[in-house]
Amino acid sequence: MVTGSKELIRDINTQLVLETIINHAAISRAATAKHLGLTKATVSAIVQDLINRKLVIEIGSDDTSLGRKPILLSLNKKAGFVISIDLGVETITALVTDLAGEDCILKQIKTPKNTYNIVDEIVKLIESMKLPADTPYGLVGITLGIHGVTVNNEVSFAPYYSLSDLDIAGSLGQHFGVPVYLENEANLSVIGEKTFQYDYPNIANISVHSGIGLGIIINDRLYTGYSGRAGEFGHTIVEIDGRECPCGNHGCLEQYVSERVLLNEFAKLKGLEDADFNLYRKMYENKDPDALHIMDQFIKYMSVCINNVLNAYNPEIVIINSTFTIHFPQVLEKIENALKSKMNSYIKIVPSVLQDTSILLGGACVAIKNFLGINNLKLNNSKYQSPF
Repeated sequence: MVTGSKELIRDINTQLVLETIINHAAISRAATAKHLGLTKATVSAIVQDLINRKLVIEIGSDDTSLGRKPILLSLNKKAGFVISIDLGVETITALVTDLAGEDCILKQIKTPKNTYNIVDEIVKLIESMKLPADTPYGLVGITLGIHGVTVNNEVSFAPYYSLSDLDIAGSLGQHFGVPVYLENEANLSVIGEKTFQYDYPNIANISVHSGIGLGIIINDRLYTGYSGRAGEFGHTIVEIDGRECPCGNHGCLEQYVSERVLLNEFAKLKGLEDADFNLYRKMYENKDPDALHIMDQFIKYMSVCINNVLNAYNPEIVIINSTFTIHFPQVLEKIENALKSKMNSYIKIVPSVLQDTSILLGGACVAIKNFLGINNLKLNNSKYQSPF
């Protein structure tokens, strides 16, 4: 019993030491001990074990003018690599990163219309990429962002493609021999934003794509609810007896303000079969009346959405991940002006900086944290920009 307790304490201390080294980017043994309130001997023993396991490396001396210069420690980001996949309705995007979410390799393919063979397509996509070689641990995990609800590492509901009957995690895990994690895309998006851009304890991240998802961080922890369905804000009803939705209800938010719906409505107004965002953007910049009307609709329903989010979760910051706010950030002021409730309290509403890569980087974080056995990962780095 005593032995077990000592092992547990050592495991906890190892986790804390590794987290501290990672989140400080470069820190000495003595500074780590002081930060955690552990003895120098304890920290030194743990650090040596992490070095032996090739998870931590020494990167040189600290720049100090007094006494012996301490050796700085850092995560060995080349110890292994992870793969993150955004399994979108229209496209599948794969990202390969090291253990710091850097040295990225990106590739994208069209999502097959027949999702029955989607696992085979994902395997082909991964194997077609140039994966890192000669790393101590190799591939350590794969994360898939699902545009739907995931429960117990399975897809329970996906309104715009059929994935519910597929054992995606099991099949990929068996093929590659590593853990595979399935998570809602909005949840991954908020994890990515918190880790790389906005380190706030309470965040609401609204993803506007084929549908509308809400990633929620409460007191530094991802909130998923009783059965993983928290954040399905696109299926909150904004119009009683309104448009039919695949979820079974009528009048859901995403039937009025998702990018898919807005671009379809714009195409109808212009007498076209379809319209992409590039066409919409050009016509909006030229002040086309139909394009202006679509933006007014976006502002109207997005302000309703944000007002409800603010009242439900009281986040410090609201991030909107949408091409409409990314390319036209000035509409954020119009959205804020529409928030007239005296109940609202927040720091700011901002467009996503990471854009589509927020899902991919969030997925990388999930795989990295699970491999390293740590809870908190901070890799804030303003250099990340969307490649799309």
